[in-house]
Amino acid sequence: MDVIKTIEESQKREVAPFNVGDTVKVHFKIIEGKTERVQVYEGLVLCFKNAGVRRTFTVRKNSYGVGVERVFPLYSPRIAKVEVLRPGKVRRSKLYYIRGKVGKESKIRELIVKKSDQAAAQNASAQAAQSAAPSAPQA
Repeated sequence: MDVIKTIEESQKREVAPFNVGDTVKVHFKIIEGKTERVQVYEGLVLCFKNAGVRRTFTVRKNSYGVGVERVFPLYSPRIAKVEVLRPGKVRRSKLYYIRGKVGKESKIRELIVKKSDQAAAQNASAQAAQSAAPSAPQA
């Protein structure tokens, strides 16, 4: 059993943090014959399922008036990146009730972050970027 866990842990990779209720853009690699392209799928994150390497998330969007859902494996090598467009403010871990809503009812309230918290997060990310970048010799 430990062998399986070690193999699964080695296959995990870094993924941008996002939550249920966020509006995201998923950049997914599509292979058609010999060509490879990136397709962008934009929608609302409904839920996360499973755990470990098998973790998946469901994204829902409206396409020409029809609700379309797609399940993505979180640690798949085919996912190029996940961008968070709008963080959502929700009180549930599964948003299946959105399927029955139409129009404005299906909107999720946006999570508004305090400016002081946002500035602290930006400073932390800037410091992390500086420490990761190699320092140039000063003359």
